[in-house]
Amino acid sequence: MYSDKLAVIGDKDIVLAFKAAGMDVFAAQSASEAEGVLKKHAKEYCVIFITEDLAAGMGETLEKYKRKAYPTLIPIPSSSGSTGLGMAGIKADVERAVGTDILFNKEG
Repeated sequence: MYSDKLAVIGDKDIVLAFKAAGMDVFAAQSASEAEGVLKKHAKEYCVIFITEDLAAGMGETLEKYKRKAYPTLIPIPSSSGSTGLGMAGIKADVERAVGTDILFNKEG
């Protein structure tokens, strides 16, 4: 059973900001550590934010969860900045849903 709770998985610096906002947070230093946290807590949350640096090393695991209704996994920038992974995922999902790039369609 999923709840309406939100969580964040990321490095210690970034999760502290989310903890101050009242979210559940899990510090992880590597993609494998983040995968363990995700597997352990996935059924407790409807949305889990994961820093892009960790998500980059979790491709297969993220794809597995993407095929499920819950939890929704959302890559967010880490304390060192954005890698573009989160926006690339949104772009791919929109293209898959509508059949074309309506977000960043550039003539070129």
